[in-house]
Amino acid sequence: MADRDSSSKFVFPRWSNLLLPALIVSAVFGPPYAIILLGSAIDPNTTDVGYQPIQPVEFSHALHAGELGMDCRYCHTTVEKAGFAAVPPTQTCMNCHTAIHPDSEKLIPVRKSYETGMPIPWVKVHDLPDYAYFNHAAHVNAGVSCVECHGRVDRMEEVWQEHTLSMAWCLECHRNPEDQLRPRSEVTNLDWAGPTSDAQREEIKMLQERLPHRRQMTDCSTCHR
Repeated sequence: MADRDSSSKFVFPRWSNLLLPALIVSAVFGPPYAIILLGSAIDPNTTDVGYQPIQPVEFSHALHAGELGMDCRYCHTTVEKAGFAAVPPTQTCMNCHTAIHPDSEKLIPVRKSYETGMPIPWVKVHDLPDYAYFNHAAHVNAGVSCVECHGRVDRMEEVWQEHTLSMAWCLECHRNPEDQLRPRSEVTNLDWAGPTSDAQREEIKMLQERLPHRRQMTDCSTCHR
């Protein structure tokens, strides 16, 4: 009878005694865990690498740039002279496809665009935030190949984002750019394996000597203007 009376005076069950330690553990470890989880969720490795949007036309880079060996600059005409890589107008596509596979069902959006004058709504894959300044011409003319940022697009049926394009990733190259340089004539040769002549080695050396000072290449104002 005494035991029954002593137990009946408790308002909450005995397992509720564990709530206080659980709350303390949650208060101590919960915020750091949430921060780490959020950081992982918004990290470029999580959100950007592998990004492969569906395009309005089934354009195969593996076929055009790889099997057929088309130069990147045939379509992206501004990479050597402008800050952005131009998306080719429909006329560029029709230069070939008025004669090659002119009746292909895959090219219906291209022919419609050509007839109406409305551009094809290509979806941008490598899209830097507005606060980051990037100049294609500066990199290409310095001997930095397309492959360094975009990967082996000549092997991609549909282009995806190969690298993070994060600030840390860019700074790795800006601190030690020498290994990423090649003769300017080889910039669009995605299969280039290294210098094969003294002339190529001399050109790479010249390009290295023309690089800005390391401090300028890693200064905040270089990319955030």
